Amino acid sequence: MPKDAIRTTVDIPAPIYRKLKEQAAQQGCSVRELLLHGVERVLLNPQRPRRKPVKFPLIDSAGPKVEITNDRLYELIEFP
Repeated sequence: MPKDAIRTTVDIPAPIYRKLKEQAAQQGCSVRELLLHGVERVLLNPQRPRRKPVKFPLIDSAGPKVEITNDRLYELIEFP
């Protein structure tokens, strides 16, 4: 163990540990290396949360719904 390292104990649920061990074997590395890679990725390269898609209408109204087409808008609005 390197001098600047700290030994710690983490309780990992058995199903997650099995997946962790399987993933490490597939990548050809140790569980320790895979855990360190994951921790570094989270701490050193944090990702901003993804924005949720906008749902229309933005303002919901309990009033009557109006069906209008572009053609009808052009009839109602005077353009220069």
